[in-house]
Amino acid sequence: MDFFPIFLKLQQQPCLVVGGGEAALRKARLLAAAGARLQVAAPELAPELAEMAARGELIHLAAAYAAEQLQGQRLVVAASGDADLNRRVAADAEVLGVLVNVVDDAEASRYITPAIIDRSPLMIAIASGGSVPVLVRMARARLESMIPAAYGRLARFAAQFRERSKARFPDVDQRRRFWEGVLEGPLADAVLNGHDEQAAAEMERQLAGAGPDAAGAVYLVGAGPGNPDLLTFRALRLMQQADVVLYDKLVAPELLQLVRRDAERVYVGKARANHALPQDDINQLMVTLAKQGKRVLRLKGGDPFTFGRGGEEIATLAEHGVAFEVVPGITSASGAAAYAGIPLTHRDYAQSVTFVTGHKQDGSIALDWPALTRPQQTVVVYMGVSSAAELCQAFVDNGRGAATPAAAVEWATTERQRTVCGTLSTLPGLMASHSIASPALIIVGEVVQLADKLSWYRRSENSAVTIQED
Repeated sequence: MDFFPIFLKLQQQPCLVVGGGEAALRKARLLAAAGARLQVAAPELAPELAEMAARGELIHLAAAYAAEQLQGQRLVVAASGDADLNRRVAADAEVLGVLVNVVDDAEASRYITPAIIDRSPLMIAIASGGSVPVLVRMARARLESMIPAAYGRLARFAAQFRERSKARFPDVDQRRRFWEGVLEGPLADAVLNGHDEQAAAEMERQLAGAGPDAAGAVYLVGAGPGNPDLLTFRALRLMQQADVVLYDKLVAPELLQLVRRDAERVYVGKARANHALPQDDINQLMVTLAKQGKRVLRLKGGDPFTFGRGGEEIATLAEHGVAFEVVPGITSASGAAAYAGIPLTHRDYAQSVTFVTGHKQDGSIALDWPALTRPQQTVVVYMGVSSAAELCQAFVDNGRGAATPAAAVEWATTERQRTVCGTLSTLPGLMASHSIASPALIIVGEVVQLADKLSWYRRSENSAVTIQED
């Protein structure tokens, strides 16, 4: 190893930064966050450093560097912007045996500052010996996406029970298996969601020898409009932890590749007048699986609470006392509009946007047409492909002009995306002639005319096709 990884306890320890510019500021922020008793040696300070000094977060030594400033320091950073001066600081620190970091000069440094992922008390540091900082930033970004922001809370919770777990499980392997079950199961989810009392009660049960609670949980997860890159971090983590996945027709096949490989997958898709599994049966299946102790992932296209029947499903779970969590996703309207280059609101064309569903539970399309046909409004219709002709005609019959721009976006945000643009009078025919099928959304309003100019999404010659009316 070129550098030995180490974590230093710097609370109330004297540390010195030589330099008063932006590089010095970056280092000063880190040392201040670690609780160091910080001094900054420089004739002048950058504005933010000066503000830190005014707040008492550091002491400004308003003078040029002198070797005497190193006396009694635990740590020194040479960040003056002058390579020769920085090397002199490093040489003086070496004589005194003080750890020194020279900004952008790993060869002259006795230590380097890594990229940091702070989930205190859990800390992760990443370094490349100063040779490939871009790769370090990429690795940090990858880890940031994988490690929940609330892991610090989980670490603090677990620390409370560390000694008791040693007494309960004197065997190291037993103790490891115990903590793996705690930190990867429903108890950890309870902590991450802020249910500390519930988690503490369950931990007491397990330490008393009762074993983990057999009850499972259900996670209603919004899969977004289709592109895997648009999943939330939380959604991705739950997809990789679930025992059973219930997914519907609107979930893009690419998303299922991210589910844990050994998880059971159950298709519960629904289309108009063609339900693979009736809604009541889906609700009951979630209850049954959860009461078997399984972690059930209900993966829903878009957002669970936007025409996803998520409210009905969690009402059943609550009625049966099943623990649940709702993870929002990017609703399909937002994804489709963004990737088609159709802003849902625009100060020149639309001051409001309304989301509606193309049919009700009984199959009708009775909507509040006076509200939907107001000027300078965008209307997005979910589940309207099969009734596109009736919907477009109803807009016209209720006062929206037949020449009003309208579009259909199929498989939005994926490589199969196609956008058909026309008017209320021509869109149904264009959809039919180009075989536009579900999943697709219909967008009605003046903003649609911007698609030709603002459409940006292209992956290949055959993807994200925009079909404009001749």
